[in-house]
Amino acid sequence: MKKISIIGAGMTGSTAAHWLAERELADVVLVDVVEGMPQGKGLDLLEAMPIIGKDAQIVGTNDYADTKGSDIVIITAGVARKPGMSRDDLLTINAGIVGTAATETLKYSPDAFYIVLTNPLDTMAYLTLKKTGLPRERVIGQAGILDSARMRAFVALETGVSVENIQCYVLGGHGDEMVPLTRHSNIAGIPLRDYIPADKLEAIVNRTRKGGGEIVNLLKTGSAYYAPSAAVTQMAEAILKDKKLIVPCAAYMQGEYGLNDMYFGVPVVLGAGGMEKIVEYKFDADEKAMFEKSAASVKETHEALKKLVNI
Repeated sequence: MKKISIIGAGMTGSTAAHWLAERELADVVLVDVVEGMPQGKGLDLLEAMPIIGKDAQIVGTNDYADTKGSDIVIITAGVARKPGMSRDDLLTINAGIVGTAATETLKYSPDAFYIVLTNPLDTMAYLTLKKTGLPRERVIGQAGILDSARMRAFVALETGVSVENIQCYVLGGHGDEMVPLTRHSNIAGIPLRDYIPADKLEAIVNRTRKGGGEIVNLLKTGSAYYAPSAAVTQMAEAILKDKKLIVPCAAYMQGEYGLNDMYFGVPVVLGAGGMEKIVEYKFDADEKAMFEKSAASVKETHEALKKLVNI
């Protein structure tokens, strides 16, 4: 059985462990700084395995040594943005947490692939790459699968069509400037623009952009965790099973789409080599403008990180 370590055993980390164990994809190690919490969640999940007939092992720990020999490390640790907290405050706190998680796990699993989920997402993936010194193929950020899934869910609600027939592609930074590609997105091959009235489609795009905020406002004491954890599970499965799955992920750019030295949400091929290839779409003028606006916003956060951390 493969081994996956999840750093951060909060709602997202523990739910990712649930999805992974339920699919029997790997044995799971849940790591957290809070004493007893990952151990309790790990034991509870382990005791569910006989009921669903799966043989995955789940262990909770406060010790990075227990992550030794991981095939994949998923980083979900960090604080959520609280009322009154600036993005720079969030960046400062989470850079410390993610930097430690990256360097500590690398000591015990030098061959692991990294999937980063902590916000600000693109920038935390960049930090992980720089802290570990790994090739870009082995450090990927999760954002686009989640954003695309939200859009697919909203299209299904609007049209009454099965989510299986709905393909949506959301690129760019994980935030208000994300780039939903309505021209490339489709229902059973029919472009969304031809299937859904323009005003309804615009409403879906806007709801997708604010999807995370909508859930935060409803929950009042936390952020989304079911869909984000399902998304990292899909990424882990694509790598472990060498699926060559094309999905939008945050990848380190080396000239693709005209971008360099930054993480950004683009379609990638996920397989046994990790991020094996970046797929380039041809954009029209409107899409290009949205893409560049999103890239400028993400680049700003990268620059803020560089001022904070010596990388």
